[in-house]
Amino acid sequence: MAEDFLLEIGTEELPPKALASLSAALVEGFTAGLDSAGLAHGEVRGFATPRRLAVLVSALSQSQPDQAIEKRGPPVRVAFDDSGAPTRAAEAFAEGCGVPVSALQQLDTDKGAWLIHRARIAGKASEILLPEIARAAVTQLPIPKRMRWGNHDAEFVRPVHWVVMLHGDSVVAGKLFGIKADRKTYGHRFMAPGALTIEHPAAYESLLEAQGLVIADFARRRQRLLEDCQACAQQLGGELVSDAALIDEITALVEWPVPLVAQFESRYLALPPEVLVATLQGHQRYLPLRGADGALLSGFIVVANIRSSEPEQVRAGNERVVRPRLADAEFFYNQDRNRRLEERRSQLDTIIFQRALGSLGAKAERVAEAARAVASEIGTDPDLAARAAVLAKCDLVSAMVGEFPELQGRMGRYYAQHDGEHAEVCAAIEEQYLPRFAGDALPQTGTGRALAIADRLDTLAGIFAIGAKPSGTRDPFGLRRAALGLLRILIEGELELNLHAALSAAAARQPVDVAPALTDELQDYIMERLRGYYLERDDTGGVTSEVLDAVLAMRPVSPLDCARRIHALVNFLTQDDATSLAAANKRVANLLRKAKGFTPHAVDADLLRAPAEQALATALAGMRGTLERAAEAHDYASLMATLAQLRAPIDRFFDEVMVMDDDPAVRDNRLSLLAELRAQFCRVADFGRLPG
Repeated sequence: MAEDFLLEIGTEELPPKALASLSAALVEGFTAGLDSAGLAHGEVRGFATPRRLAVLVSALSQSQPDQAIEKRGPPVRVAFDDSGAPTRAAEAFAEGCGVPVSALQQLDTDKGAWLIHRARIAGKASEILLPEIARAAVTQLPIPKRMRWGNHDAEFVRPVHWVVMLHGDSVVAGKLFGIKADRKTYGHRFMAPGALTIEHPAAYESLLEAQGLVIADFARRRQRLLEDCQACAQQLGGELVSDAALIDEITALVEWPVPLVAQFESRYLALPPEVLVATLQGHQRYLPLRGADGALLSGFIVVANIRSSEPEQVRAGNERVVRPRLADAEFFYNQDRNRRLEERRSQLDTIIFQRALGSLGAKAERVAEAARAVASEIGTDPDLAARAAVLAKCDLVSAMVGEFPELQGRMGRYYAQHDGEHAEVCAAIEEQYLPRFAGDALPQTGTGRALAIADRLDTLAGIFAIGAKPSGTRDPFGLRRAALGLLRILIEGELELNLHAALSAAAARQPVDVAPALTDELQDYIMERLRGYYLERDDTGGVTSEVLDAVLAMRPVSPLDCARRIHALVNFLTQDDATSLAAANKRVANLLRKAKGFTPHAVDADLLRAPAEQALATALAGMRGTLERAAEAHDYASLMATLAQLRAPIDRFFDEVMVMDDDPAVRDNRLSLLAELRAQFCRVADFGRLPG
């Protein structure tokens, strides 16, 4: 008979940002434990509140299924002597099986007869297995730092106060964290603090909600919180300013969400909206409101964890809390604007960027020089780019960014606007940090793009120069993110930049000795990030690891040029001629590799004796100009379409011509023809690396 099972671990308040992941990991681990033990079960649900993690398993079997075992022993001819008496081999096998020799059976096969032991082992009862399954699932939870409490050796993310383990209507005998399992849970810490007796696992959720005033299901609690907050916002004619992560965090902080609308003084609306949002959300987990015109309202939503008989007191208390924080923000904002942004530049000289690489001020000078060069190459104003680089980090020493580090760049933009700087300079100060994460927006202004590129070039070159490149999962300077951001800006912004030359210049600016091979190593590192850029998407667009290998083998100096080659190659490989041409290229590469001592030279028409090689040479010569123009224009699609016309001549050549002719002059001439053919294909990629 199958019955529901419940595991609940009651704790002190769990870390809110980790609550959802802990619950998911507990469900996954417990499910894996049941499956590994062979215990049949139905749906496995997780529950998570600030004070509990729980798992509810429907229709869990009472025991493992019985197991039929079959163990083969020695051959019969070895197991018994000539008189039929068992030998030591038979006796040892029987002893290992725990039975007398007489209980063994004989298995006849086409290779002879063998002793065999067949038995049926009864499955263990669930009650015996469940405590260990629970213990293993809890031990494997992703907890970076466990804590101890009291006089116990038990460790967990927070102190544990109670444990429930119920299978059907019976308590499972066992302990977790030194606490004996029971059927008693506890409701809301303030509104229903008494013990609640769970008669059956299926009653768990409804009992907690009805009598304990706890909504145990995280998703349902989140949905209710969101709907109630949206209703409050609509009453004020606004909408919530929030993201999914904030709603998740608030959900993890409350067991019984009660939204309340509060107000702050309207004079604080003069602050930048990002400052208001950071103050309300970052410090207090309040939800700001935005009106129909997009502007922030002076109302905000507080989510309480209690249904108070005096909600006005709760509202007033939260308004008292937020008022001094907004007053501080107003003070910081006004004080910061009393000085021009450029006046803070000297303070950067006192802040170390990296011990060997100097101060932030020194970095700003390097970035300004790089930004000027990058701007010239991508077709934007070098003077604006250099000016933006000089001001880019100045807001880091402002009072506002000191209080709200997440507003770096954003406050710099506001302060630059207040100082009357050029609009592109102001935008670039904020855009230098874009993209901050996968899928984030890219810089939209030319100056912002130049600054974002230059800053990443300097960071990558400097950190590589001091030998601190990423290793394994360690990347303290965020170089992988910097490289991916650089690629996105160049490729998606369609910016042509000689990356190798830019990296070389960035490396030369560093205040340390730079190894000669550093630029090549840096370029390889950055271009290798294209694998993540293309292959980790939900839709790779047909790009494969082999396609990337083929293009990267040609070491394009420009990421945009590399991307164009990749897309042209992907499109070409969908055509009928692709497989044949790829195979021919592979054959050509093999022939050239095996031709020791061969040096390509201009093809001598007088040595082209076979009609097939004459036809190939003629076809190749006829399209040489077209190929040159397509390559100069980076029009790789046209280049590939032109080369595809060579399929018939190439196939005929390999059908009719013996490349390795006995005459050395003829042989070298044919190899030179193939070398020229391969060189034309290598304008796009190394086709020899493609499957085929």
